[in-house]
Amino acid sequence: MEYRYKKAEIKKFLNDSIKDYSKDELQKLIKDGELHNEIFNTGYYVAYRGEGAKWMGEEAFEIIGIVKDYEQDNFGEVMTDLSDDVAVTNMYVYIVGEELINEDPKLRD
Repeated sequence: MEYRYKKAEIKKFLNDSIKDYSKDELQKLIKDGELHNEIFNTGYYVAYRGEGAKWMGEEAFEIIGIVKDYEQDNFGEVMTDLSDDVAVTNMYVYIVGEELINEDPKLRD
């Protein structure tokens, strides 16, 4: 499934984040399969309550559904607190980040 909501914004975040690594560091992250985790799971895309709700806007319920389905499909259970706008936003960004990395052959091993 392709997730489109704010995908260009998330792609810009990915590209900007990659610039923080040396060529060798980046190659090691890609080789080890850790680039996605490093970029999208070691920090927060949004950090403050209300910031996530604002970011999701009218797509909030759609995004909650995407997070729920993704976690059920990949982990067998929903682990994100779906009432927490920050957690939902960050998980959605994590999901889209995974998609972006998988779409770019230079970013996967």
